[in-house]
Amino acid sequence: MKKFLLILFVSLCSPHVNAQNASQQYRLIGKNYTEIKNYYLLNLLQNYAPATKLIGSDAILARMAQAKLKNIQDSLKANKGFRSIIQPLKFSEQEIKTAGDRLFALYKPNNALGLLVKSHLIPSGCYIKYDSLAPAAMLVKAWEQDALAINHTIEVYAEGKKPNFPDVDSINFNVYRNTYPRLIADGATAIVKKCSSTKLFYLPSLNYALHSLDINGRNDAANDEPLEQKANKAAYNRLKTINWKKYRYTLILVPGEGPDKPGVSISKGSIERCKIAALKFAQGLTPFIMVSGGRVHPFKTRFAEAEEMKKYLVNQLKIPENGIFIEPQARHTTTNLRNCARLIFRYGMPFNKPFITSTNKIQSYYISYMDKRCVADLGYVPYSLGRRLSNTEQEFYPNIASLQINPLEPLDP
Repeated sequence: MKKFLLILFVSLCSPHVNAQNASQQYRLIGKNYTEIKNYYLLNLLQNYAPATKLIGSDAILARMAQAKLKNIQDSLKANKGFRSIIQPLKFSEQEIKTAGDRLFALYKPNNALGLLVKSHLIPSGCYIKYDSLAPAAMLVKAWEQDALAINHTIEVYAEGKKPNFPDVDSINFNVYRNTYPRLIADGATAIVKKCSSTKLFYLPSLNYALHSLDINGRNDAANDEPLEQKANKAAYNRLKTINWKKYRYTLILVPGEGPDKPGVSISKGSIERCKIAALKFAQGLTPFIMVSGGRVHPFKTRFAEAEEMKKYLVNQLKIPENGIFIEPQARHTTTNLRNCARLIFRYGMPFNKPFITSTNKIQSYYISYMDKRCVADLGYVPYSLGRRLSNTEQEFYPNIASLQINPLEPLDP
């Protein structure tokens, strides 16, 4: 598993990665946005009926599902501590290999798995890192990535392992309290009951990962989804009326800054950035502002930076709602840029046209030189630099690699 993790985060330095395969016309399928964002292959295997049937009817994978449930039940009966219960809920290296080998063997270009890869996995861009592989190999890599993501989610939000950013993303519970083993056992018991008749080998572990996020109140990846039907509806509907030849940029991106104190909805820094963006927007260089930032600071805040900045732009600065997109999931500056690139692609905006960031001077120059941070956090740089326009504005071109799911950040994958 450690070897796979290292391979996964080899740097993708090119700003253009296999752009010919991902499609701006493709729409992600499914209803559980936490699952869609984190584990898209496993989501597809449940929501694409021919693949569900093929996987469920395979004797080897069905036996794997039942063996998984038995191992969980045995750990509950043994009652040797909550970590012993959690262990069989994760995927072992052997399980990952067995399932990967079986998926590879089952794959045929014109069967359900072949069509799933061709019609969903590739055009989604969610596993764009593996686009250069043969389709069957890409399917296996996507499975290995989802298995890693599930294990990581369970380790952080059930076992209490430190996440990459413990100050804002940690588990809600004290795992050393004497009531905690009961909480874990109850969750595992519920999963066994829910999956008792399943033939889908991945379902117990997938459901437990989702359960772990849910009891921690950590479904941040699903904030306000589906955005185009909710907070972004007015701006999304306006997209079809835009004559892009009239505009130099697709949008102005405004990264948020979380307040330091609980109960404060918007920081002075975010207000300042909104004012700067409004002045640039008034110049008519772009039809949209995008405000970006999730529920990050302080720990477990109920306020999303993007939502509060949109309120300020509309109510105080009188920017029309149909001129504002929100991106309410980003938790760091790197993902402000990455998630912006994703929405530009998903919403069908011109992907070869630049956007600009509008923020204060310090952050603006920081963003221009955060390539190493992006590679460390994401494995690639989600943009290429354009011109610097001023101390507070910089041009960026989105990178198609931004569509790649990050399996080690379940709150904003």
